[in-house]
Amino acid sequence: MLWKLNRLRAMGAKEILYRVQHASQAQCEKRGLGLAQLSEPVGETGGAWLVELPDSFDVAQYRDAADRILAGRFDVFAMHRVDLGFPPCWNRDPKTGTEAPLTFGKTLNYRDERLVGDIKYLWEPNRHAELVTLAQAWHLTREEKYAVGCRVLLDSWFEQCPYPLGVNWTSSLEHAVRLVNWAVAWHLLGSSSVFSGEMGTAFRRRWLDSIFQHCYFISGHFSRHSSANNHLLGELMGLFIASVTWPMWPESTRWRTLAAQEFEAEALKQNAPDGVNREQAIWYQHEVADMMLLCSLVGRANGIEFSGRYWKRLETMLEFIASVMDVGGNVPMIGDADDAVMVRWVPDAPPPPAHPLPFREAEESLGQFDSFNVYRSLLTTGAVLFKRPDFKAKAGQFDQKSRWLLGDASEQTYDSLPVEDVQLPVQRAFPDGGYYIMGAEFETPREVRIVADVGPLGYLSIAAHGHADALSFTLSAGGQELLIDPGTFSYHTQNRWRDYFRGTSAHNTVRVDGLDQSVTGGNFLWVQHAKTHCERFEAGAEQDVLVGSHDGYRRLKDPVIHRRELLYEKTARVLTITDILDCRQSHEVEIFWHFAEGCEVQIEEEGVVARHGDALLRMTMSDAAWRPELVVGQEDPPLGWVSRRFDEKVPAVSAVWHLVIHGTTSIKTAIELH
Repeated sequence: MLWKLNRLRAMGAKEILYRVQHASQAQCEKRGLGLAQLSEPVGETGGAWLVELPDSFDVAQYRDAADRILAGRFDVFAMHRVDLGFPPCWNRDPKTGTEAPLTFGKTLNYRDERLVGDIKYLWEPNRHAELVTLAQAWHLTREEKYAVGCRVLLDSWFEQCPYPLGVNWTSSLEHAVRLVNWAVAWHLLGSSSVFSGEMGTAFRRRWLDSIFQHCYFISGHFSRHSSANNHLLGELMGLFIASVTWPMWPESTRWRTLAAQEFEAEALKQNAPDGVNREQAIWYQHEVADMMLLCSLVGRANGIEFSGRYWKRLETMLEFIASVMDVGGNVPMIGDADDAVMVRWVPDAPPPPAHPLPFREAEESLGQFDSFNVYRSLLTTGAVLFKRPDFKAKAGQFDQKSRWLLGDASEQTYDSLPVEDVQLPVQRAFPDGGYYIMGAEFETPREVRIVADVGPLGYLSIAAHGHADALSFTLSAGGQELLIDPGTFSYHTQNRWRDYFRGTSAHNTVRVDGLDQSVTGGNFLWVQHAKTHCERFEAGAEQDVLVGSHDGYRRLKDPVIHRRELLYEKTARVLTITDILDCRQSHEVEIFWHFAEGCEVQIEEEGVVARHGDALLRMTMSDAAWRPELVVGQEDPPLGWVSRRFDEKVPAVSAVWHLVIHGTTSIKTAIELH
């Protein structure tokens, strides 16, 4: 009830009316009114994203991955090689074993753990990324067992998840991602025997019937108003790709037109002109860029071209990724990340390393990066599409995902791009998104890269994927992370950990009176937003300066304004952080610093010293009376953790300075880098 009240606070009158109407619509559908009415599919399917699908791959890698799927062993977030059987039970959460009821989907409460278990774990296999792996194995080997496996998998899903019942008929985004995987698999299976003969014809019709039901469901249940974030983009993506791939019903033309127009409009709206995704979550920067890439490639292959503004916006999004990525390939984990798979182009992608490789080993690791560095892969694709040598310089080498998307011949285009005179980083200031790059000696073993956050909390009134991280920053030296954003860890479940990882104490910033800068109202809801302001940014030859402020603590009985100045002196390699807390009365203040899990951290006489490979950081406070505390893996309250992957966390060192201030106070912290 509290969540519902908080959710209402984030809505306007139009949205409340909209949701009342949709609740009434769901009740009518529950009674059988307004459901999809199947009709005979007529005509041919659309073209694949490529005229010639690539085949220059390590066949053994795809065969082995497909064989594991046929043996019933799946990877689902933190569960690796878990035995789900083949085909699996599609309505059972693999993490808890909870089997969701087969009741009407739109009125089923998927947020109730007691009813469905961990919904992220349940939904992930139902996105059918494993179907693509099986189809890839058939395409590369022509072994019929893989094509037959696709049919068995899909038939079991049609049987266990009948329209419109169960938890797999609740979310339009999940429908959309499933449709994208179905479209990829459909084209890969093209000439296989699963579509041949009487059995194949019947299977094809069952599949097409479900495709129509998916499209109909999405078109009637878009995420609108305060929920119109990446979910709406994903829904439009699925409807567009499906209506282009299967233009076989009277509704298809209308769906395609609506989806194409709205997808472009939302892509331009949800991604700022400087290239930053407005969710303020870098994982979703990658997810949305992938959506835009897929839609544009499928559209172009079928005679539908998005505008020049759309393509330019996609290019600037990749510029942001290239700019925040350090020389070791690390991208800050700012905002939410759920690791969910849209299309698994490269099977059995190993998890990213527990901590980044030292610079001297980075070049040796490039042959493996395409399996886990989604950001470098995007830059590889962008290098080819936009003829950008600077993207190539950051990407490192041509990868498998780019080959699947752009074809075998695209590697030659990539190889032809000269990188000798490339100037990096691409950009230093992203004023719309509120991110600024400070540092020196970029792209060298002596690089210092600081990514500072003076951006808004998140997108729209709920800011669903933003974290309370105003005026935080990350710091790496020589491609080795020192001060980091600890990540996300959980979404729908484990609320205490959800609150911690997106709260202020999990970021390199200041907390006042034990309160987060912004006020949460639920797992994907902020009811009060800290407002940030960049007052000054200068990037010079000798020093970089950034000054920003936020008003998140204005809500206190004695209001507090936090202003932070970052001054990086390049010759001395010293970063000075000046935190000014403007207030009248006394307040408890904590300054948090979160170190990468590869760091060795200890308290020395003058402050905190951290070592990571060849990099050494020495942190001191202006007032020696203030002493730091090191916390590692603390459970209650949570502190001292890093989550590199969804539902996985490891202990890491957090340093905390506890202070009591009396009226307006200026606090200086100096970080020397060696």
